[in-house]
Amino acid sequence: MDAPQGEVLLGLSDRPVSLRLDRVNRHGVVAGATGTGKTVTLQVLAQAFSDAGVPVFAADVKGDLSGVAEPGEPGEKMQARARDMGLTLTPEGAPAIFWDLFGEKGHPIRATISEMGPVLLARLFELNDVQEGVLTIAFRVADAEGLLLLDLDDLRAVLTHLAENAAEIGRTYGAVAPATVAALQRKLLTLESQGGDKFFGEPALKLSDLMRTDAQGRGYVSVLAADRLMQTPRLYATFLLWLMSELFEELPEVGDPEKPRLVFFFDEAHLLFDDAPKALLQKVEQVVRLIRSKGVGVWFVTQNPADVPDVVLGQLGNRVQHALRAYTPADQKGLRAAAQSFRPNPAFDTAEAIQQLGVGEALVSVLDEHGAPTVVERTRIRPPASRLGPVQPAERSTIMAADPVAGTYDTPLDRTSAQEVLAARAETPRAAEPKPRAAPRAPARTRQTPTEAFVNSTLRSLGSQIGRELIRGVLGSLRR
Repeated sequence: MDAPQGEVLLGLSDRPVSLRLDRVNRHGVVAGATGTGKTVTLQVLAQAFSDAGVPVFAADVKGDLSGVAEPGEPGEKMQARARDMGLTLTPEGAPAIFWDLFGEKGHPIRATISEMGPVLLARLFELNDVQEGVLTIAFRVADAEGLLLLDLDDLRAVLTHLAENAAEIGRTYGAVAPATVAALQRKLLTLESQGGDKFFGEPALKLSDLMRTDAQGRGYVSVLAADRLMQTPRLYATFLLWLMSELFEELPEVGDPEKPRLVFFFDEAHLLFDDAPKALLQKVEQVVRLIRSKGVGVWFVTQNPADVPDVVLGQLGNRVQHALRAYTPADQKGLRAAAQSFRPNPAFDTAEAIQQLGVGEALVSVLDEHGAPTVVERTRIRPPASRLGPVQPAERSTIMAADPVAGTYDTPLDRTSAQEVLAARAETPRAAEPKPRAAPRAPARTRQTPTEAFVNSTLRSLGSQIGRELIRGVLGSLRR
């Protein structure tokens, strides 16, 4: 059984249920209680998009999704399910690239402090208004003085610069209290102790490396190892929000293409919205709404659709709902909300069906050719052709050594930036002071040659120009 041209097969109800590729960028949600089959559905979707030539980026929270890179080993039960659905199950893995913010289970992903911007950093550090104001001043001063902010050491150096020159800087940008600077320094230390310092630096991620296809035209599935990252949920949410913002900022408008340029799966989506301030929720809603025209589909994976704010949920046209349990009044409220989000099917009661679904079953509603939601269908999700379960460490290493970004990001780059420039400035006044009479055996002070002085002056000028021209992305631009 094959899906019609331009569609991918999700599963089977009383007829095949498929998803139109030209509607994937209208976004979607995959929801359901733990153990109901969300990860398998995500894997089926990721491989189907890959086969259609669409690159995918997905967070691997439990490690199971990494199996998408290896051919499956279907047992008799899985083969029988495929035959019952009229499918021929041919084991095959998708081309994959493994990523890891900590560089342990994949290629490192890095962003510079400047790219992240003060608004997302304030979210990451849980800053109050006063602290966020001082952080914004730090970025403004760095721009004005040509100081590149690449890693946490650079930001720490600029904050120290603010504290040491608080009176002068305060006359231009507003008061900078030493206690506030000290609080920000402690935030940096806490993030550093959690491994967050490995995320900031260079070489920074190129978005084009998330949008690759292989020689057969299949899209690469970029799998982000997120099991350790989940222990620092604010870093996880901030990184994914930064990535969506960068996609929105850099990609050109394409309208509604025949198939998306990239599909982005956001697992454990509630982490983005928990305790988020109103201004940040508005920016999330804006990015989700507008990134569609860039040809990017954003899919949220969560336990209950109620985890996603209504203003965002209203942008998600394609819906896959696995089973929900309603043991408490709050559960029952969430169940009713999930049922009411579907276009009713006269053949069954949606709320009752959600509670009766077995593992691997889901209620599915997708957008038709007119962009309208279809009547909800009770659907058996097709089995994946790739492996159910994680890849082994040796398999992961082999895949990473052969992928198209091998060697590109694995070695950090440390170039001259704010920390080095400010350290050099601190030494300059000392060199300019009158020298005391030297003792007979005191070594002579080393002086710069004219060539060295010219090179250093040129580098400082170039750094200033680059600093002023840094582009920070949608959310970082809120600092102005």
